[in-house]
Amino acid sequence: MPTEIVTTDDLREFKIELLDELKKILKEHHGQPSKKWLKTCEVRELLGISPGTLQNMRTNGTLPYAKVGGVMFYDYENIKKMLDKNQVKSRFPSESLK
Repeated sequence: MPTEIVTTDDLREFKIELLDELKKILKEHHGQPSKKWLKTCEVRELLGISPGTLQNMRTNGTLPYAKVGGVMFYDYENIKKMLDKNQVKSRFPSESLK
């Protein structure tokens, strides 16, 4: 197997290519998870809620879900819609600018 020498210029070029690729991926996903369907633990972590709170959201219809076998899945778009629908607007416009 032939030996190949890696120079600092090679590493710099690799770093630039890697950063460009990461920026491209982030731009495509707009900071959103790359998956359409999230499992219960992922939703709990994303929203910072307890198992009981997520169960209440399922039970009262706040957050739609799909169940396959014993695993529950949540559509990321439905999570965004729920958050937008329940967004509380400030009564005082100047507060939102701070």
